[in-house]
Amino acid sequence: MDTGTVREILDAARVQGRAALTAPEGKRICDAYGIPTPREGLATTAGEAVRLAGEIGGPVACKIVSPDIPHKTEAGGVVVGVQGETAVREAFEAIIAAARAYDPSATITGVQVQQMLGGGREVIVGATTDPTFGKVVAFGLGGVLVEVLKDVTFRLAPVGTDEARSMVDGIRAAEVLRGVRGGEAVDTGALAEVIRAVSRLVTDFPEIREFDLNPVFATAGGACAADVRILLETGEVREPVRPPREEILRVMNRLMNPRSIAVIGASDTEGKIGNSVLKNLVNGGYAGEIHPVNPKAEEVLGRKAYPSVGDIPGEVDVAVFAVPAKLVPAALTECGEKGVPAAVLIPSGFAETGNQALQDEIVGIGRRYGIRLLGPNIYGYYYTPQNLCATFCTPYGVRGGVALTSQSGGIGMAVLGFSRTTKMGVSAIVGLGNKSDVDEDDLLTFFEQDDNTRCVAMHLEDLKDGRAFVEAAQRMTKKKPVVVLKAGRTALGARAAGSHTGALAGDDKVYDDILRQAGVVRAPGLNEMLEYARSLPLLPAPRGENVVIITGAGGSGVLLSDACVDNGLSLMDIPPDLDETFRRFIPPFGAAGNPIDITGGEPPSTYEATIRLGLEDPRIHALILGYWHTIVTPPMVFAELTARVVEEARAKGIDKPVVASLAGDTEVEKACEYLFEHRVIAYPYTTERPVAVLGAKYRWARAAGLL
Repeated sequence: MDTGTVREILDAARVQGRAALTAPEGKRICDAYGIPTPREGLATTAGEAVRLAGEIGGPVACKIVSPDIPHKTEAGGVVVGVQGETAVREAFEAIIAAARAYDPSATITGVQVQQMLGGGREVIVGATTDPTFGKVVAFGLGGVLVEVLKDVTFRLAPVGTDEARSMVDGIRAAEVLRGVRGGEAVDTGALAEVIRAVSRLVTDFPEIREFDLNPVFATAGGACAADVRILLETGEVREPVRPPREEILRVMNRLMNPRSIAVIGASDTEGKIGNSVLKNLVNGGYAGEIHPVNPKAEEVLGRKAYPSVGDIPGEVDVAVFAVPAKLVPAALTECGEKGVPAAVLIPSGFAETGNQALQDEIVGIGRRYGIRLLGPNIYGYYYTPQNLCATFCTPYGVRGGVALTSQSGGIGMAVLGFSRTTKMGVSAIVGLGNKSDVDEDDLLTFFEQDDNTRCVAMHLEDLKDGRAFVEAAQRMTKKKPVVVLKAGRTALGARAAGSHTGALAGDDKVYDDILRQAGVVRAPGLNEMLEYARSLPLLPAPRGENVVIITGAGGSGVLLSDACVDNGLSLMDIPPDLDETFRRFIPPFGAAGNPIDITGGEPPSTYEATIRLGLEDPRIHALILGYWHTIVTPPMVFAELTARVVEEARAKGIDKPVVASLAGDTEVEKACEYLFEHRVIAYPYTTERPVAVLGAKYRWARAAGLL
């Protein structure tokens, strides 16, 4: 890599105030990073164009070179397939005339004479600066198809060779690149190297705003970019300020495991937030010190009250604010002078109402004194290992391994209700609100090392710093699943894009691909997020891809098979010896293979024998059970025998994911509850939900490198 040449070109363009590089400058940058481009030269006269065409040989393409004409084709500035002295001369003159007619004030550098490329497949390789994730690299079908089909995949830059190859394999039309209907396969390794080089280039030079190679001609012999487009940032390029991980952990540990909490705005008046927060802390069983702060009261709820935080003796780890927004700055300043490391800002009336100035003011105070701010505009937070309920919502104390976060108070209450109804044990429920400071990556950093948390589920509407989130998530998902419900699937980018890549990056596809790169499991809706959070900690990690369906009803077997396809699961091709063994337990009119249909009239012993075989054969890695309610095998009989067989296998060291779909009368609801209690994920009246949960577990296991 010749970084010196790139730096020289970019600095010169920025000094001139240019937002775009010319094509010859783009070629020099590609050459510096080993990105293949065709032979070419710059002609300032028709004679030079003829000479260059002769040196290049064969047909050439002639293109206008002007910093003021970014869209060459629109200006009539491109002529392709030019061959012969007369044709080259005429093309040169026509291009110059068209450019002057298009923009009489444009600076014209000359005409680019370029070797014509052809054959193979046209693809696009590019990069853009996403407002959430920063530098993002893209790959997809190129040419005129790029904006029609939008078959593009994105990754956070830079990418390594393996990640670049996954991009090539990740588009819907990947099979075309591998050769179909007798077509020749292209050199996908060469494409991956182009992607890798582009990602490295835009990482090394953050002032490159957008970068397009479109089209890139991919053949069996390699890849070559026919057209280069580079747009620059004209203002200052700033990187987000990120606290060191150790500092994040230091403060987050004091937030989640405080020894002393102050409630600013504590009140004896029923119905006030300051009253509810204080009651929840006291009645929830929090064992640390609780200090009401109220300048108009000597005590609140029987506890000594203090006029201000500064009057509290000893250290305070967390200050929970329950005062109107206008009073927050003064009280927060007092917290800073006291040395309080964390503030929980429940009040609304900040940026969410248009009062950005007030939010900026409290953020400034927090930075000045080193206070981390949770909120504002939140319901508070729960941390059950400490019996900590610092919220004005209803208390919840069922301990477990699931941590849940939400930006929305309404979603937070849905989380609470679901947890209560399903008896889901939680380690934490945290409101994030406006995310003026503490956000998802801070919480992931804490939950990653929190022994009380086994899974994290997050509702988010946006990410302040997508790159920091990805880095935290990639660490976390190596150990524990992270489930994300990303709200808002509409266009994200407010700034008009100046390149194909920029235009394609303006929707939910960027979030989808980069969240997958981060290793998180994306949930399609709120209920799915909650069900994944409830179920993933209960399911053991699979040790292979072979999934087997055992069902008492042929119809559910077909639906379960469809759900497997939808969720990226691989139905095992049952080998002959295993097929023969299964047949010993099912009636002649049943069906072996996969799904294994034992038919609905079979007694409990048939279910028991086939499930045991599925668990004990090491070639099978996960089981999906389809139950049909019959008098011969009632729902609770099925549930009890399934739980017993699974527990017997676990006692032998066999712990495979088992999920079940139960069809029948209302008795199947109780049976599903029983199975859940025994770590068998079971749902009534649906074939899709249990398979979706298993698919989510598989997505996490693949991302964590467990398969």
